[in-house]
Amino acid sequence: MTTKRPCFLVIMTDQQRADWLGCAGHPVLRTPHLDALAAAGTRFDNFHVASPICMPNRATFMTGRYPSVHGLRYNGCRLSASANTFVEVLGLSGYRTAAIGKSHLQPFSDQPPKWVDDGDTGPIAEAWKPDPRDYGQESPDRYGEAGRYDVVTPFYGFQHVDMVTGHGDRCGGHYGQWFRETAGDWRALHDPENQLAHNYSCPQAYRTPVPEELYSTAYVRDRTIDYLETRADDTAPFFLFVSFPDPHHPFNPPGRYWDLYSPEQFEVRLPYSAHRNPTPPLRWMHDNWQGGGGQFSPQTATMLDEGHLREAMALTAGMVACIDDAVGEIMASLKRSGRHEETVVCFTADHGDYLGDFNMLLKGAMPFRSITRVPFLWSDPADRTGRTSDLLASTVDLAPTILARAEIAPYHGMQGRNVLPALAGGDELREDLLIEYNDGMARLGFEAPARVRALVSRRWRYTVYLGQPWGELYDLESDPDETHNLWDSAAHASVRADLAERLNHHLIAQMDESPRSTRVA
Repeated sequence: MTTKRPCFLVIMTDQQRADWLGCAGHPVLRTPHLDALAAAGTRFDNFHVASPICMPNRATFMTGRYPSVHGLRYNGCRLSASANTFVEVLGLSGYRTAAIGKSHLQPFSDQPPKWVDDGDTGPIAEAWKPDPRDYGQESPDRYGEAGRYDVVTPFYGFQHVDMVTGHGDRCGGHYGQWFRETAGDWRALHDPENQLAHNYSCPQAYRTPVPEELYSTAYVRDRTIDYLETRADDTAPFFLFVSFPDPHHPFNPPGRYWDLYSPEQFEVRLPYSAHRNPTPPLRWMHDNWQGGGGQFSPQTATMLDEGHLREAMALTAGMVACIDDAVGEIMASLKRSGRHEETVVCFTADHGDYLGDFNMLLKGAMPFRSITRVPFLWSDPADRTGRTSDLLASTVDLAPTILARAEIAPYHGMQGRNVLPALAGGDELREDLLIEYNDGMARLGFEAPARVRALVSRRWRYTVYLGQPWGELYDLESDPDETHNLWDSAAHASVRADLAERLNHHLIAQMDESPRSTRVA
């Protein structure tokens, strides 16, 4: 059974670097199922996020627009219900649309933000009126009762939603409701006192008693297989978004995946000492670490010693391996359904992780390639030839590319570009791309929330920090690890000026082109 338009299966992980795949050359990690996907399609080796943080980049994926335009600027905001998404375009064009796993287009925590209140603002607090349609579909209070919470659909275009919120072994959403109904004495499995014995000491290393079959990765896998089985006899094309909460910290791979790898197998290839002239936030983090200053929050980038970093690497590898096995079972189900040869399969991540670079862990304001460059695999039934592409592309390009493959026109105001013509040998997609980062609070030595804009080309990474007299300039050809900041190099002054002008053009383009005018004047 075939359809005229392709189906789409898009798989996304949370916080996975581009080089943490076997097919990307990782010296230790084994990912045979993702490697097989790459061997039957294209692996993009120069694919970047639009923002190296969860919520803004996920909203960019959904809208094909940059955070400064779609409005989800930093974690804790939400994508407005007024925002159109490419999934809505697919649904209106006859596609069955479904999201299984982590969405994170709305806050899924009930914790208050850490920003400082600026004081009274009078009778009006914000520049925008609240949108009554921005109901908190991911809020934990929606999933606190027994049974199953009915998400109001379409949810950003998704007609079917199976929600997983949070990270690690205590995720919420529909998974949390299912877990409480299925796990028997679920409270015991969530009790920290029942953590399984281990000898790891890195922060957030936790050996969960939750068995593999009840862990969030297994839940996402099984609900995906269920969905594929229900679509086997449906002639309509589908768009299925499958989003795993791992390998995001905490570091708690379940069952056999805990000790699948050992810290001794990994190395900290880029210690802090490898950077020749660290920037102020890097120096601040190093001084804070050496002075025992501690971590601002569990989500904030930090520096650790080599032993702790190697432990985090081993546990991260276990979580990636767990996902890889789940992908293998999903792909087997897709083939059993008879729809594999009409399905475009994509794999990517929402952002990366420093994961040892310059002794750092997690993510933050410094847009090193470890957090901005992520995996992207595109396996298309029109061409299953395995290849690697160095095309400079971004998360912002996914929406227009998927719509183009479905032969559906995008809406006005979409900023990404269709990568398929360039992939087929046409003109280069772009000379450089923009990466945005906005923090919701002041940390890592910044006196105000960091506002960062980076321009990345094949050769250069140029970064400006709002209000700072310093910046970053790295020659990616001679210094791919970004260890020598050329910002103050007199020999590179003309390069810096040229990149500054090119970045200005990108920033000028961050005007919302939608809606278009309805009258001449």
